[in-house]
Amino acid sequence: MLTSARGFWARHRRKILVSLGVAGAGYAAYRLYDAHRAQLLRVEQLRAREEQAAADLVKNQLQEHFEKVQSICDTTTLPLAMHQLCENITSQLDISKLTDKLRQGKAESSALTPKEKYDTWEEIKIKSFTKTVSSMWAMTLLSLYTRVQVTILGRHLYLDFARGTHGAQLQEESTFSENGHKSFLTTADYLPTGKINAYIMDMQRAATEVLKEKKLKDLMSTDEVLQTVLQILDMFMSLCEDNSWIKYLIPDDASVQAQLMAVSTSGFDDSSLLNDFRKLEQLMAETRVVLASDDFRNIMERSLRKIADMVMEDLAAQTGIPSPPSGLPLATLLPRVAHLSSSLLEEPNKNKYIQMIRRMPEVELFYTFLYANMPPET
Repeated sequence: MLTSARGFWARHRRKILVSLGVAGAGYAAYRLYDAHRAQLLRVEQLRAREEQAAADLVKNQLQEHFEKVQSICDTTTLPLAMHQLCENITSQLDISKLTDKLRQGKAESSALTPKEKYDTWEEIKIKSFTKTVSSMWAMTLLSLYTRVQVTILGRHLYLDFARGTHGAQLQEESTFSENGHKSFLTTADYLPTGKINAYIMDMQRAATEVLKEKKLKDLMSTDEVLQTVLQILDMFMSLCEDNSWIKYLIPDDASVQAQLMAVSTSGFDDSSLLNDFRKLEQLMAETRVVLASDDFRNIMERSLRKIADMVMEDLAAQTGIPSPPSGLPLATLLPRVAHLSSSLLEEPNKNKYIQMIRRMPEVELFYTFLYANMPPET
């Protein structure tokens, strides 16, 4: 047995040694390959963790930037616009001097002629309804409009990230981006300042047309006041053919946009200003598309109707007007109707009507779809 084994070893020693050498080399190569593969795997995992960390960083920066834009809108843009709106509507549609004039005429019979008295009452009638209805429309539209702005800005930030924007790039462009966003948000001041006179004039035209058959001695219930308010809103919108009401919210003149941009870009070089201006034009073009859409028109009308119902509930609570066919004389109601504008023009964090608009399910759904289905870039 031993002799046979020795013979086998002698005959096949070279083959055995070669086979062992090959096996050893193969095992060594496998161990080397396995170690190399494990190293590559660790490198890939490390790279994946670094990429995830970078992505998380950008997402966090994106979220922080978007929250900053939202904060600017909620704490600065809308409150400032509402403050300016309140000041201008209150001053231009003030009826206190007219009521003082009537009191004086009542105390001194010779102070007013019958025609002067009639004309004064007619002016009070028109201004009272114009004041409240213009406050209602402007407050509602500013609330919806600023939310459109924030949604569009949020969408652009998301698209920048989705296209592969890196954290360093976002950081480098943050000054420009913030400046551009502020310039865009500044357009919310356009209605309360730049277009307020034309807006009030057109709303007053609508009120005059609707109220021309309303007599001061007519008894009116809250339902009848509500119908009158809705008729004025409908008349006003009918005067704005082809969505021309958008002109009250967005300047369509490039020079106006340039002025808005220049105010908020002092200290920036010309190239930065040019890029910012182009971005503003794009954002405003997208905003026009949204405002002109049937979906926006739908939530605008629903919001206005909801606010009108709430305002009439407040009027009923203040006056105790019974249900139809009873009511109070229109002349008695006018000061109370005019006073309704005060609560409509309160600052946003105290304004129950703005809070109600934000909570409406159809409004929330509109902005959800708007964010997900933004119109294509122009």
